[in-house]
Amino acid sequence: MSKRELNRLDVLARLDGGKLTVAAAAGVMNVTLRQAYRLLGRYRDGGAPAIADQRRGRPSNNRLPDAVRDHAVDLVRKFYPDFGPTLAAEKLAERHDLEVSRETLRNWMRRAGIWTSRAERLRFKQPRYRREHVGELVQIDGSDHRWFEDRAPACTLLVFVDDATSRLMELRFVASESTFAYFAAVKAYLGRYGKPVAFYSDKHSIFRVSNESAVSGDGMTQFGRALSELNIEILCANTSQAKGRVERAHSTLQDRLVKELRLAGISTLDEANAFLPGFIAHYNGRFGKPPARDKDLHRVIDLRQDLDQILC
Repeated sequence: MSKRELNRLDVLARLDGGKLTVAAAAGVMNVTLRQAYRLLGRYRDGGAPAIADQRRGRPSNNRLPDAVRDHAVDLVRKFYPDFGPTLAAEKLAERHDLEVSRETLRNWMRRAGIWTSRAERLRFKQPRYRREHVGELVQIDGSDHRWFEDRAPACTLLVFVDDATSRLMELRFVASESTFAYFAAVKAYLGRYGKPVAFYSDKHSIFRVSNESAVSGDGMTQFGRALSELNIEILCANTSQAKGRVERAHSTLQDRLVKELRLAGISTLDEANAFLPGFIAHYNGRFGKPPARDKDLHRVIDLRQDLDQILC
C-alpha cells in the first residue's frame, strides 16, 4: 500500500473506533463528508485490502495498444537506432504518420534496450549565467566530425551560438578550421545580423597568439586584427566548459544534424550548406530561448568599412 493509503487506513480505524468524528476524519484525509462515509463503509466491509487502489497492477486506460508500441519500436530499431527519443518521436510523426509522445517513446526505447538515460552519459559542468541581450556575446567554435558518416571524408562545422538565447546564428561546413573559413562565416554573420559586441572562442591559434613572448608584431592574430578594426571584441575561454553553450550545441548537432543529413541523402559540403538554413530555423524554434532583455545589441556596419578588404 502507498503512504497515502496507510494514512487513510489509520484514520478510518480511529473513525470506526469512535475516536474521530466523520467531519474530523474527512478533514484529515482531505475528502468530502460523502467520500469519508464511502471509505468507512468499504473499510467495514472489506478491511484494509478494500482501501487499496483497485486499479493497481492493471494497465492504464490511456495506454496505447501493444501493436502500436511494437510497430514504433520496430521502426526506431530499423531506421533510427541511434536517435534520441525526442528526435525519434519527431521522425515517426513526420515520416511515418505515427504520433507518439516523446516520454512514451523514451520508455519504450529504454525497455527495448535502444536508448540509455542521460544520467548514464557524460554531462557538462553547470554553465555560467547567460548574457542578457541578443548580440552581447556570441560563442564560436569549429567541430571536426564525420558529418557525412562513411559517405564522405570528415570535415569541420563552424558554429556560432548566441549566449543569451542558445540560438544558432551561423553554421558553415568547411574542409578544415582556418582563418579564412572563419572570415567567410563572420562576413555572412555580419551581413545577416550586424556587429555583435563580442565573440567568445577557445585559445586556438586562429584567435590567440600562442607565443606570448614574441617581441615583434602587435600581439594579435590576423583574425583578431580584423575584429579590432570592426570594433568587435574577441574573448578567449580558458576551458571548454567556459564556452559550454557552443560545446552543448556541438553535442546536439553531432546527434541531430548527422541524422538529418543521412535522411536527406546529403554527402557534399555544398549540398550540406544549402540544407543548413532550414535546419537552423527548425533547431532555433525548438531549442532557442527568449533573451532576458529585449534590446538587440547588434550594431549597424559602418558603410565606410569594406568587409571584403577587412575579412580577407
